[in-house]
Amino acid sequence: MPPSQANVPLPPGYQLEEYRIERQLSLGGFSIVYLAFDKDGTPVAIKEYLPNSLALRSEGDALPSIAEENVATFRYGMKCFFEEGRALAKISHPNVVQVLNFFRANETVYMVMRYERGRTLQQQIQMKQDQMSERLVRHVFMHLLNGLREVHTHKLLHLDIKPANIYLRTDGSPVLLDFGASRQTLMIEQPILKPMYTPGFASPEQYERRDQLGPWSDIYSVGASLYSCVVGSTPPRADERMKDDTLQPVSTSHTERYSAQLLGLVDWCLQLDPLARPQSVYALQKALAQQTPATATATTTTAATPHPPWFTDLGTRLKAFIGRS
Repeated sequence: MPPSQANVPLPPGYQLEEYRIERQLSLGGFSIVYLAFDKDGTPVAIKEYLPNSLALRSEGDALPSIAEENVATFRYGMKCFFEEGRALAKISHPNVVQVLNFFRANETVYMVMRYERGRTLQQQIQMKQDQMSERLVRHVFMHLLNGLREVHTHKLLHLDIKPANIYLRTDGSPVLLDFGASRQTLMIEQPILKPMYTPGFASPEQYERRDQLGPWSDIYSVGASLYSCVVGSTPPRADERMKDDTLQPVSTSHTERYSAQLLGLVDWCLQLDPLARPQSVYALQKALAQQTPATATATTTTAATPHPPWFTDLGTRLKAFIGRS
């Protein structure tokens, strides 16, 4: 496995096609996100594909240095990233990040998104942990699920839902950011890459049994995000839970602040067995809107039928797009 390394972001003032880089917003193992301005002075967020296990950009350079043995993997991931951008550009929903453009430059690819003002749900939890009322939690997630439902309608999965990727606009409405499907596809096809899961939020099937990935996988991550709002911390890692499940159901705690219905819903989403969770966003929304315990639905809506290969379908479409068999 290639060693991890730190990539240097493009400097402030750098002209990237029709966009001027203002500053770095975030730096991850797979990409760098910038605040930039277009030719009209409109702020945008630009995501640069630059996995630090495959490419290294040094101070003063615009082009990354890629070792010969990593070139094929880097290019395959670049095409997965590009295809994901193209798919997301077809989604127009107020609770899903809007993709405005995507292009190639500096021997990599860039995704241009609408820039949102506000703060992440993670920042909200840290700032107002003792003020995350049930009303606020329900408001955020009801709207968020509207967006996720639209994503699933397009046969796409997010695969990296967590409070840091849920953005709260200044008007309080949430928007879903930073999709992880292209990262997951790349790791499946190229096992030399280091997994990029977010511990505590990634579903059990993201660690193994990847043929079982589906809407229920994103729903696990929604449940983990709800858990963070209620408890104020991250739930135990799913891979560790599969060996020794130490997760205490929230329905047996925090009852002084939250309804049994909401707490039961969190526990339902965090079931290790994919078949024991809500099988669709619609089922989860329906439970979130009702006033009876969600756990009553958990055993009646999950007949023991095999899951359709949701993620296999996505991977097949990505491979078809780039001409791989």
